[in-house]
Amino acid sequence: MLKLYHAQLTRSVRIVWLLEELGVAYELVAVPFKPPRSSFEQDTPAGKFPTLDDDGMVMFESGAILEYLIEKYGRGRLAPPIGDPERGRYLQWVHFAEATAFPPLGDVARHTMFLPEADRLPQVAADGRMRAKNALDVLERALQDKHYLVGGELSGADIMMGYLVMAARMLGCVGAEHANIAAYWDRLAARPGFQKALSA
Repeated sequence: MLKLYHAQLTRSVRIVWLLEELGVAYELVAVPFKPPRSSFEQDTPAGKFPTLDDDGMVMFESGAILEYLIEKYGRGRLAPPIGDPERGRYLQWVHFAEATAFPPLGDVARHTMFLPEADRLPQVAADGRMRAKNALDVLERALQDKHYLVGGELSGADIMMGYLVMAARMLGCVGAEHANIAAYWDRLAARPGFQKALSA
């Protein structure tokens, strides 16, 4: 059985949500979250959230885990197949969530929450907010007249981006100008799998 090491409100929310959407059996191992000072310091086999153990094959990185699980258990769900015209856009959004959109939010979180107050740099947090707004503006435009990012139904790209939107909302980075994102969030947050992930 799949074993997922999880802490509430961390990126492992994505994988709990994904597993619920896929209907795959898994064991959830709750691990207390340590406010990060450096990397790979959580009490999981890989030192990170999420960490997945699939019969002894241990991996981290939420985007990689998402792609792996959809390939292995998706049976054609939650991702356009290789060769589909939508495949490129799907991969773009899967990776945009972490490679482009999340780093500025990480700067905001570190310099408003996680670092000792004496080590926080307001200018780094302010720059992070500006860069986060730029990324969210890209998402806002992409969601014009769309319920989901790729095709007409939920995909792994939305699971990756849904957690990003949740974090951006928690950090006060989603503004009144992001009406499409607000509606998108409401759709994602209403899904039973996401609700289960948030309560896990």
